Amino acid sequence: MRYQVLLALMLSSQTKDQVTSAAMLRLRRHGLTVDSVLQMDEDTLGQIIYPVGFWRNKVKYIKQTTAILKQKYGGDIPSTVEELVQLPGVGPKMAHLAMHIAWDSVAGIAVDTHVHRISNRLKWVKKETKNPEQTRVALEEWLPRDLWKEINWLLVGFGQQTCLPVNPRCSQCLNQDICPAAKSL
Repeated sequence: MRYQVLLALMLSSQTKDQVTSAAMLRLRRHGLTVDSVLQMDEDTLGQIIYPVGFWRNKVKYIKQTTAILKQKYGGDIPSTVEELVQLPGVGPKMAHLAMHIAWDSVAGIAVDTHVHRISNRLKWVKKETKNPEQTRVALEEWLPRDLWKEINWLLVGFGQQTCLPVNPRCSQCLNQDICPAAKSL
């Protein structure tokens, strides 16, 4: 199951949720295990996961990562963020989400583009951060640890529906009275 969590996270990058879900369903129909993915050729894997974003790169990352998991972790996934980010195609956000979902351990805040953008707009960071990893560090300095696992889930949907990267819907936002960005946009 942890392996499937990691693969779903890898597929989800730069991909809409419904596309990721459909790709995971197709993978499960082919028997989504470490061994079945290792036995699958790259063309077949590509046909199964298409049209996820950057599917050609993801095919390579999935094959490489799966081989590492088989060889080094007995088919399981690593249990630390530090080990997870060493896997091809796995970044800090994925690693933190994998820790939370697969291992039920909150090792840090999972910061994606939405959390990064909204945290900067709301001035939740002391000085503007340039990337999600800087935002993660800045948020972890002040946000109570018991809120770390919730912040990603709360802000991602908000960032997809209301606090958009371009033309945010400030007039419809319940936070418009307290949002510094709403006053300047």
